Amino acid sequence: MGDGFDRDSWERRWSEALRDGTHAVARRPPNAYLLAEAADLRPGSALDAGAGHGAETLWLAARGWRVTAVDFSATALGHARASAERLGTKAAERIDWIEADLVTWAPPPERYDLVICLYLHVAGSVEELVRRLAAGVVPGGTLLLVGHRPVDPVTGAPTPAAGQIQISVEQAVAALHPARWEILIAEERPRQAAGTGVDAVVRATARAT
Repeated sequence: MGDGFDRDSWERRWSEALRDGTHAVARRPPNAYLLAEAADLRPGSALDAGAGHGAETLWLAARGWRVTAVDFSATALGHARASAERLGTKAAERIDWIEADLVTWAPPPERYDLVICLYLHVAGSVEELVRRLAAGVVPGGTLLLVGHRPVDPVTGAPTPAAGQIQISVEQAVAALHPARWEILIAEERPRQAAGTGVDAVVRATARAT
């Protein structure tokens, strides 16, 4: 039996959510933080770590980014790949799909102009994961991390992410050495709909060497 957040459990969740395309997850638009924070970036190479059903990967590829999309769910990646093909050949050709577990998978050093990791359930050390993903950012590149806090820091109430370990501002900032990273955003932001939780948002730029 899994703990509710292991690979088999997520595979079952994705299979259910994407079965007929009507589930809210299947229709979810690209993340609003990505849309806001990537708007000023020149397209280059990007890593979507924990790509899920591919909304962010597809958004980046459609805007000229060459994207590596990593997730351990074959079901989610299959859905994302099919969606990319519907967008057209040019966008689909700009995406590399990798089925891998982010517990151990590491990007090539200093490979990507943009690395994003959004709402990933972390099975291990958050700081270790952040350091591992951050190592894949080129000097001058951008790291964007977003985590849904399991407990609302204002009310103390559990959120829809209760029981998960996701990226927090404190752990992300602690993992990014100031000699290499300039922290541009490190904030906890309440969601617009009351009672739906709080997001940890971190944007950092790798200092040029």
